[in-house]
Amino acid sequence: MTLFDRIKTLSNKKYKNVKEVATELGFSENLFYKWKTSEPKARDVQKVADYFNVSTDYLLGRTDVMNISPQEQEQQDMKDMLQDNRILSFDGKPIPEKDKEQILDFIEFLKNKNGRD
Repeated sequence: MTLFDRIKTLSNKKYKNVKEVATELGFSENLFYKWKTSEPKARDVQKVADYFNVSTDYLLGRTDVMNISPQEQEQQDMKDMLQDNRILSFDGKPIPEKDKEQILDFIEFLKNKNGRD
């Protein structure tokens, strides 16, 4: 898989396209497409890796290990979905904003707890 392919796959997991991710990171909309034929700057690759919580080696295809545990990825995905309002209800009832904040706080607690183990 190429750098572009990995960015596209990771973007899709966040329910975004590569242009949206590029602009969120402060890049031009077409930067990732340009990377198909040119070498990216190291600091830009690092910025993308940090955004997706993966290693630069993963993005560059040097490894298939993302450097994030499945549990951490699941927590991050849940956090992203709550923050982006993709999870709007549970058991057929809307999730109040206060509850979303508590869920996000709990996810952060779990991430910090797992980091100390």
